Amino acid sequence: MKRIVLTGGGTAGHVTPNIALLPKLKELGYDIQYIGSYNGIEKELIEPFGIPYHGISSGKLRRYFSVQNFTDPFRVLKGLGEARKLIRDLKPDVIFSKGGFVSVPVVIAGKQNKVPVIIHESDMTPGLANKLAIPSATKVCCNFPETLEHLPKEKAVLTGSPIRQELLSGNKIAAMDLCGFSADKPVILVIGGSLGSVAVNNAVRGALPELLRTFQVVHLCGKGKLDKSLVGTKGYIQFEYIKEELRDIFSLADVVISRAGANAICELLALRKPNLLIPLSANASRGDQILNARSFERQGFSIVLEEDETTKESLLAAIQKLYANRSSYMDAMRNSGQHDSINTIIGLIEDAAMHK
Repeated sequence: MKRIVLTGGGTAGHVTPNIALLPKLKELGYDIQYIGSYNGIEKELIEPFGIPYHGISSGKLRRYFSVQNFTDPFRVLKGLGEARKLIRDLKPDVIFSKGGFVSVPVVIAGKQNKVPVIIHESDMTPGLANKLAIPSATKVCCNFPETLEHLPKEKAVLTGSPIRQELLSGNKIAAMDLCGFSADKPVILVIGGSLGSVAVNNAVRGALPELLRTFQVVHLCGKGKLDKSLVGTKGYIQFEYIKEELRDIFSLADVVISRAGANAICELLALRKPNLLIPLSANASRGDQILNARSFERQGFSIVLEEDETTKESLLAAIQKLYANRSSYMDAMRNSGQHDSINTIIGLIEDAAMHK
């Protein structure tokens, strides 16, 4: 039996693409093992699938001052020792890494034990963890054509992001019942990321009276970010977080307002949902969401509104433009050629395992 080690963690975005690969890997008969941090979000997300989970010590390499900068290097070294032992014990045929700092020791340990490693970079430019991992990788998968310029030519493969296939089989009627919506108005879905976005939430709620004249609105606003004063507003429903029913709500949505995290927008691409992206500002991040969003805009998949330029007027104008031209955005996504990510990545995994 072929054995694969999956790794990645720190955020849900470093785990859900691994989850998307599980059905195909099981179908091909792989013994699947997962290496993550002792108590990271990845442990919580992977455990329901019944896959053996191995925790290692993990630290973060920060570009800013923090007291933890003095202790985390020791955690990273400890994690490298633990990863080496695990790789020696598990003897995998191949490793697939979705990134995050916990993956770096696993990737390095893989190379040291002559195990082929495939890594996936979600964002337009590689983050620090993947920059450290790329020299040890056999192949580097990416989501954006522009990313190829930042990667070693002989390793880079444009694959897109593996998407959970259940998202493609939503039930529109079930979502309409859940939301209490009618069939006579189009639906906007608002997603601010797993933690929600105060900026996106405020912009949407500020424009709500005008939006509800034309649209119905489903608002995934994030934990602790419900606005109780809006509960019961006709044509508007808010959820802190939604899991199983997300595929139904995607099916119901005519257009989507979203942050520009790489996995989130790749899901919109796979679902062919016309979208307005409001990326996280460069003040609050390394600016990767802005780069992701601009790439999607250049490819004709999205309209982009910078966070600091988002007013009630600009938001309403962008939504009206998006909805009026929705068919052209859907056509561009349909013709993108990035709809077979899972099979493309599985092909790379199979090839690497075969030639170990």
